[in-house]
Amino acid sequence: MPNLELPQLLKNEKVITHTGFQLVYSEAHEQAKWVCYQFTKAETNKMANRSDNFREDVKIKTNSATDNDYKGSGYDRGHLAPAGDMSWSGEAMSCSFYYSNMSPQTPSFNRGIWKKLEEQVRSWVAIYDTLYVVTGPVLEADLPFIGANQVSIPNFYYKVILDAKKERKEAIGFVMPNKKSNLSIQNYVVTIDSVEKLTGIDFFYQLPSEIENQIERKVCVSCWRW
Repeated sequence: MPNLELPQLLKNEKVITHTGFQLVYSEAHEQAKWVCYQFTKAETNKMANRSDNFREDVKIKTNSATDNDYKGSGYDRGHLAPAGDMSWSGEAMSCSFYYSNMSPQTPSFNRGIWKKLEEQVRSWVAIYDTLYVVTGPVLEADLPFIGANQVSIPNFYYKVILDAKKERKEAIGFVMPNKKSNLSIQNYVVTIDSVEKLTGIDFFYQLPSEIENQIERKVCVSCWRW
């Protein structure tokens, strides 16, 4: 089934497609509402080094955030689609540094538990071969912001992951606060249903309803190899 990773679009939402991932941009918050991609074991073969070529996204017609928004803010330019998941292609790696794929993350979060979660996904794709991944900030009204473009600083981030093989259909969700944590990433496991309620986004809607309902309402930590 193609594009299983793509959430259901709301009216007037437009998908921006880059090499390696897709996104829907929130102009009100100057960052992506979500990014999604299919991730395969073959894509863990590193073909490109980290580019660090942060730049504005020319596909965002209303303009994306800029260097100056983040400069001196004290916040990291946190990837939503991780650079580490895009190392299979120089173009994908480069695209992951668009500001449309960045969100203001506290350094201790971005370089700590968020990084651990990204590494866990890469470990899983080596085991499960193909995963469908959606990641984003929890965007709410009245968030604090940085920069002249008023880039919202989210309180929470989410990641939902689907393994949709014929013999194994499992999904897992995470919601993490944008701050330092010394806890295990397993402490942040939640149902997909709860992430949908929190964000208003319908994930994995292209699955047959019976399967979608079954895998999205449960938490099964032991269904995944840690």
